Amino acid sequence: MPSLSIHSKLPLVGTTIFTRMSVLAAEHNAINLGQGFPDFMMNAGLIGLVNEAMKKGNNQYVHMNGLALLRERLAEKIENLYAATVPPDTEITITPGGTYAIYTALTTILQPGDEVIVFEPAYDSYIPNILINGGVPVLIPLSYPSYSINWLLVKKSITPKTKMIMLNSPHNPTGMVLSSDDIEQLHSIVRNTGIFILSDEVYEHLIFDDLPHESMLRYPDLRERSFVCFSFGKTYHCTGWKLGYCVAPDALMKEFRKVHQFNCFSCNSPVQYALANFIQQKEQYLQLGAAVQQKRDFFQLLMQQTKFKALPSHGSYFQLYSYAGISEETEMDLAIRITKQFRVATIPVSAFYTKEKNDKVLRFCFVKKEATLEEAVNRLIKFS
Repeated sequence: MPSLSIHSKLPLVGTTIFTRMSVLAAEHNAINLGQGFPDFMMNAGLIGLVNEAMKKGNNQYVHMNGLALLRERLAEKIENLYAATVPPDTEITITPGGTYAIYTALTTILQPGDEVIVFEPAYDSYIPNILINGGVPVLIPLSYPSYSINWLLVKKSITPKTKMIMLNSPHNPTGMVLSSDDIEQLHSIVRNTGIFILSDEVYEHLIFDDLPHESMLRYPDLRERSFVCFSFGKTYHCTGWKLGYCVAPDALMKEFRKVHQFNCFSCNSPVQYALANFIQQKEQYLQLGAAVQQKRDFFQLLMQQTKFKALPSHGSYFQLYSYAGISEETEMDLAIRITKQFRVATIPVSAFYTKEKNDKVLRFCFVKKEATLEEAVNRLIKFS
């Protein structure tokens, strides 16, 4: 009898760096500043609304596209924030997380051989999602240490096979945010082309220093070619709920939903009922950026006691810190040593590149309780 074998669709892919570092953190009782999740309680009112929805019997399938009331209230929110009129019935789909929305958008668009421009360092799901759909990642490095986009290089990378440009702002892992100049450059590149945009905006409300969020939804000519992906988990500190949504024009969303209906079909019902109610409390997301900025600033102040040097972060859960001049170790080696020796887990930024990279930078998640951050820094002070 012949043995069973699988021809891997992702032969070069192993376990994600987030899982690996979290396992190592648990093994060594380390403070986990690697994986991006809060260690404090989320809003008790939202938890209560989920319980209430369950008790009322809202535990069965909702519409494939998501609870109608939730989509209607998201459309209201989008119009208020970005002056964009988005029909909730045809242009918003609720998804089991932002990463799922990104995968589904890529699956909707890509044919074998299509090229997708991706900026590195890149969130770890992007490139495997492209490859598994037969696409070709065209990798463009962000300019260290500002991690800005080299638009001249983008223009040179456009070919007849270019199908999509992937954007992420606020950016994971760097905390970079798109500027108005970036938007102008993007306009000039995609105008009069068949190039789609996939915009990962899961950190839309976690933006600092009074900077605006340059959503694709603000710009009609960009919106008409964009899949824009969001996350409730990041907005409401409930990453384990795995609920998000995608916004796209009618024609694109019709194809998106064809993929969605045979993969997920319907998302968590009681959570959708709860969010449809809770989203009316606008201050919960409008004040989020300032609240999280306080955590960034608090962590920055603490980290001045260490030998690490902060790189700018204008958004997200994360800040990068350089150890150049302190150690010649690779980022991975140092991240492992700090976890084992000083019991603080981080993420090496090299993990967000496909090829070997060593700018001597680690990613820290600062969306933690103040006591957690204080204890972590007390341990890192001993690092030299």
